[in-house]
Amino acid sequence: MIELVQQKLATQFWFSIVWMLIVMAVILTSVAACILAERKIAAFIQDRKGPNRVGPWGLFQSIADGLKFLLKEDITPANVDRPIFFLATAMSFIIAMLGFAIIPWGGDLHLPWMAEGATVSTQVADLNVGVLYILAVGSLSVYGIVLAGWASNNKYAFYGGMRATAQMLSYEVPLGLGILCLLLSTGDLRLDAMVSQQVSSGVWNVFLHPIAFLLVLISTFAETNRAPFDLAEAEQELVGGFHTEYSSMKFALFFLGEYAHMITSSALMVAMFFGGWHLWGVTDPASTSVVAVLLKLFVFAVKVILFLVFFMVIRWTVPRFRFDQLMRLAWRGLVPIGLALVVLTALLAAVGWQRSFFACLLINAGLLGVIIALAGRSKTPITGRQANMPDVDVVPTSGATSS
Repeated sequence: MIELVQQKLATQFWFSIVWMLIVMAVILTSVAACILAERKIAAFIQDRKGPNRVGPWGLFQSIADGLKFLLKEDITPANVDRPIFFLATAMSFIIAMLGFAIIPWGGDLHLPWMAEGATVSTQVADLNVGVLYILAVGSLSVYGIVLAGWASNNKYAFYGGMRATAQMLSYEVPLGLGILCLLLSTGDLRLDAMVSQQVSSGVWNVFLHPIAFLLVLISTFAETNRAPFDLAEAEQELVGGFHTEYSSMKFALFFLGEYAHMITSSALMVAMFFGGWHLWGVTDPASTSVVAVLLKLFVFAVKVILFLVFFMVIRWTVPRFRFDQLMRLAWRGLVPIGLALVVLTALLAAVGWQRSFFACLLINAGLLGVIIALAGRSKTPITGRQANMPDVDVVPTSGATSS
């Protein structure tokens, strides 16, 4: 029996299935850890203790939260579109779990019972169109939110769904432009090939294209509906936004999907811009032993955790954008910058300098200088007020008395 299991695991097909189950279990466990971490980080930033009653240092708070959702009454309003109402929750969670399949977690692995030189990949699926797969799956996440808002038959939920639709569609443009710059530089759609290029050169893509990374990072905040881009669920304006009518586990699935999306997005940015499992002087690219792969997985996980902490810190430090500011940032800020960067990167690719560190740094520095110069020469005052709103004079009513 043991020999049969070893024989199966020595093939990429069966190893990918087992690896998929392991990664799914880790991500689902990490979602619970993220909920606790978010509450702890929020408490630290706000100078309070946070969860400290359930278990030592509040470590069982996520278990208590899960039990609370399971035991709460599951209410479905009578006026909702029931099939779509239930489908929206499943879509939000399932779509968030699809992206991890093409993440190259730890390179190639040689198991002790395998033939000399034989390896299996710690990537569930090595797709030739890997980046396009991520973009396609990520673009589907809007459907869960907009369908939840539509099916709820609630004005606040409907407004939240419409906001999410406009926001996600808008920020997919700069996201695609930032990734397109990276594709022009690497010349490959496969994530493992991107990691291999960074490992072989020793230069992570974030150093070659820092502005493209910022475009992808900002767009990821918008795609995951995280603050300061959480207008779809702004409780001050929309009660709860698209999930106002949801309760119990249907409500919880939206947040489980959000954290799963955060983990997948962080892993994607680590693979594309931060060298994946590579770390100078720590990981050995040539080694495929179990110990070496475990070390690579640890390095990859630490990078993902740092991104998740960054997501959480931003949520509790940066105020929410107003909706017109959100759209203006995308269409009048990020999109022109992304288009200019794509053109400059294409020119470098035309002359064969797309992997030159100094050439890429030069176009990024030049573009940053142009942005600063244009911002400095702008006659538009820097204000948070909406530009097209008329001035309003406060006129006392007839019943008002002057003091």
